[in-house]
Amino acid sequence: MPEGYRGRWPDRALSAAAIIVSLGALELAVHFGSVNGKIIPPPTAVLQRMWDLVSSGAVLPPLGTTLYLLFVAYVCGCGTAILLGLLMGRFRPVYNLLEPLVELLRPLPKPALLPLLILLLGLGDTMKLTTVGLAVFFPVLINAIQGARGVDPVLINTARTFGYSPLAILWKVILPAAAPMIFVGMRVSLALGLLLVVLTEMLAGTGGLGFLIVDMQRSFKVLDMYAWLVILAVLGFALNATFVRIEHWAIYWVVEVQ
Repeated sequence: MPEGYRGRWPDRALSAAAIIVSLGALELAVHFGSVNGKIIPPPTAVLQRMWDLVSSGAVLPPLGTTLYLLFVAYVCGCGTAILLGLLMGRFRPVYNLLEPLVELLRPLPKPALLPLLILLLGLGDTMKLTTVGLAVFFPVLINAIQGARGVDPVLINTARTFGYSPLAILWKVILPAAAPMIFVGMRVSLALGLLLVVLTEMLAGTGGLGFLIVDMQRSFKVLDMYAWLVILAVLGFALNATFVRIEHWAIYWVVEVQ
């Protein structure tokens, strides 16, 4: 195990202990009546209900819907942002052409666009994918631009000396050099993407984890609502952990240097 990972285990153990102690305190508070168990159920009951949902397979259809929307929008948004970001970062005419539009749309909170997108695209998957794709797009784009601009000119001049074409330089020199910053933007966008997927599902009411959380709340099924919230939290944790693994594999030279 690398030294860096060994050093993280005490911190992770401390974090896990803090979570366990907090849940234990909440369990006792509900048990002794300090907290209303009808509004905040005991953690053991929530975990039991979550296990029932997972073991029965009831979690799979809504989880599949949420992951499908997130994956499609994330891949399309990140892919487009990386391509445009590299072009804007290295070619001034492309930057001058697109920069006003980017700066006009980037500061807008993406949930604020939901009424317009619902009006234009309806409540189906197209609206959800567009909303999530916009949320994913801009953090990756900005990081790709800055990463492309920060490439050492010596690397680019050396590639030119060896006869590389501009496209080959972009692919073989600029993209690997900008990859660390791009992955930072992608990690931020993953959390934003999950947030917007859940939000659109709550508003559209057509399936997915977000819809179920709101539906359980409206039906006063408090235990089920908390169980789905825990499932969503576990999903977010698993996605982030998976992304970190992929990042370490994809840009291994940066991890080794650190």
